[in-house]
This record gives sequence, structure tokens and C-alpha cells, in this order.
Amino acid sequence: MAGRPRTAAVYRRRRFAIFGGLILLILAIAAGVWLAIAQPWTDAGAEPAPTSTSTPGSTPTDAPATDTPATDTPSPEPTAEEPATAVPCQARDVTVEAVTDAETYPSGVLPQLSISLTNKGDSDCTIDVGSTTQVFTVSSGSDTWWRSTDCQQDPSSMVVTLAAGQTVTSATPVQWDRTRSDVATCDQENRPRAPGGGASYHVAVSIGGFEAVATRQILLY
Repeated sequence: MAGRPRTAAVYRRRRFAIFGGLILLILAIAAGVWLAIAQPWTDAGAEPAPTSTSTPGSTPTDAPATDTPATDTPSPEPTAEEPATAVPCQARDVTVEAVTDAETYPSGVLPQLSISLTNKGDSDCTIDVGSTTQVFTVSSGSDTWWRSTDCQQDPSSMVVTLAAGQTVTSATPVQWDRTRSDVATCDQENRPRAPGGGASYHVAVSIGGFEAVATRQILLY
């Protein structure tokens, strides 16, 4: 017996059923993917996965502990190729001497005064050899005629390393104009002049707080 012909309504219901099944399948798959990503069921007793917040060069919090942190590595000991830093010179290691460009000076010739400095110690040392620490004094007997610091202009500092056994001499001499110095007469042109005629004067020096043991004698004519 032949069946009754299917109506259009029957076909529509079948299509809706198939279409609805596909929608449910897609929703089920999407829900499974979301669960796999979010994992909202994580066991409360389990430790959460560590999150790395370390910066380059630091040790992650879950890395094995070491005896010495990477950021606290001790510096290597000095070697023969890395000499120790020189220390300030001590009076016992330094010899200071007054130096002049001549012993006798004819009339009108101005004495040129310098300093000789020797490190007689066994180690290098540092000292300020700038004009700030230099003092030249010219005296005749007990009478002080001239000091280099009375009218000094723009003094400066210059710290240098003096090697063990090294002797150095100031490159630019200080000139004595053969007059009597005084802080009150620095701008005067007619200051008292030192007598000549073979008069004896003694030059004393100090530098960096160290004084010369002996003075240097000069004669003025």
C-alpha cells in the first residue's frame, strides 16, 4: 500500500530537528573548550601554578636554592696585575727641599724658587702638590722678607701619586721680586726692596703640609 505523500510541514520539522541538533553539538564543543582553558574546578588544596615575575639576572622563586646568591658574588682578590690604591704620603716617607736656579744673584736678577719632593718610602703615596699647599718663605736672620702666599692669586690643588723612590721637582718656579711682601701692599709698585751687596737670605719651603728640614741660602748683589 502506497504511503501518503509527505507534506511541506513534515519536511520543515525534520530540517528544524537536524539544525537544532547541530546547534547543540556546537555549544557542547564550545563549552568543553572553555572548561579546558579556564579550569574553574581547580582543587582548592592544590598549590597554584607559580607565576614568574623575575627580571633578567634574578633567580626565579621556584628555582633550586644555591649557597651564594647570584647578586651577592664576592669580588676577586687583588692580584699582582691589580696594584692596591696608593695611600696619602706620611711625613716620615717624604723629603722636601728648596731649589733655586742659582746661589748668587747680580743686581736686578730675580731668584727663581722651586721645590724638590722625594718619596723615600717603600710604597707609592698620594700628595697634593698644587699651589694651594706650597709656601715659599724668604728670610734674612729672624726677619721674614717675603711669603709666596701673601699675594698669591688663584691657588689650585693637584693630587698626584708619588712612586716609591721617586723624586720630582716643580716645573714652574715661583719668582721672588726682591721686595718685602705684605697682604696690605700687594697692589703697590714701590714696596721696600731687599738690600743687595752680597746680603744673605734663606729660602724655606713646605708642600702638602710637609716642611723642608733645611733652608737654601742665596746671596743678593
